[in-house]
Amino acid sequence: MIGKRIGLAVWVNHAKSARLLKKYGNIHYISRRMKYVIIYVDADKADQVVVQLEKLNFVSKVERSHRHEIPIVYKNSKPDKAKEYDYRVGL
Repeated sequence: MIGKRIGLAVWVNHAKSARLLKKYGNIHYISRRMKYVIIYVDADKADQVVVQLEKLNFVSKVERSHRHEIPIVYKNSKPDKAKEYDYRVGL
């Protein structure tokens, strides 16, 4: 069972060392050109993992994702007119 997860952007000095981050969470994406890794960790262990990652000598910076803070249900959204129209009326 997968619990709530949080994404972390981990900036590394060398893209080769990104493979060593497997033991801290699930690697979602590795950018070799910009030298960062998107990793997902459990929400309850995120603080501990951030502290551990910052101690590594090949990690330059760790940033938390704010995606879980963005609301996905909008209050004042207007319904789409195309979806309201019943296309089977002419049949």
